[in-house]
Amino acid sequence: MIFREVEDRDLVLRARKGKVDAYNALVSRWETKMYNYLLRLTSHSEDAQDLCQDVFLKAYQHLAKLDDPARFGPWLYRIAHNEAMSHLRRQRPEDELVDQAVGVTPGRRMAPVEVTLAVESALARLSTEQREAVVLKIYEGFKFDEIAEILDCPASTIKSRVYTGLDLLKEILAPVVRGPVPGAE
Repeated sequence: MIFREVEDRDLVLRARKGKVDAYNALVSRWETKMYNYLLRLTSHSEDAQDLCQDVFLKAYQHLAKLDDPARFGPWLYRIAHNEAMSHLRRQRPEDELVDQAVGVTPGRRMAPVEVTLAVESALARLSTEQREAVVLKIYEGFKFDEIAEILDCPASTIKSRVYTGLDLLKEILAPVVRGPVPGAE
C-alpha cells in the first residue's frame, strides 16, 4: 500500500467530528505560513503571533461553515486577511510605519540581511492593499483568482494592486541597487 500525505480535506472532515489531533495537524501544517503572512502585513512579530492565534481559533470555531473542506488554505488566508485588516484599522496613525532609512550605503555589495531589511522597509511603504496583494502573489505563491477569492475583490483589481506595488518597490529600491544619483544630496 502506498501511503499518501493526509489531505487538508480529510483533516477538516475529521476535525469537524471532534478529532482534535486532526485540527492540530492542520495548525502544524499552516502555522508558519500564516505567521509569515501576518508578519509581512503587520511588520511586528508580537502582532503576527497574536493574530495567528486568533486566526486558528476563529477557524476552529467556524470550521462547520467551510463549504468546501478542500479549500481550507484559501479560507484560512481569508480569515487572516480579515483579522489583519481589523488590527491595522485599530492602530493609531502615530503607530503606523513612516519612511525608514535603510541604513545601507548605496553602491556597495549588500549582505543578505541588509537586502531583506531593504525589501521589508520598501514593502512597509506600500499601501496596505498593495502590500497584501504583493505578499500573497510573490511570497505565498497564490494565483490572481485565488487572491481575488481571499480578498473578496475582482481579479483585475488584484492584478492592478500587484503590478502597481511591484513598480513602486522597484522605484523605492532603485537607489539601493543603483547607488547614489550624482549631484543629489
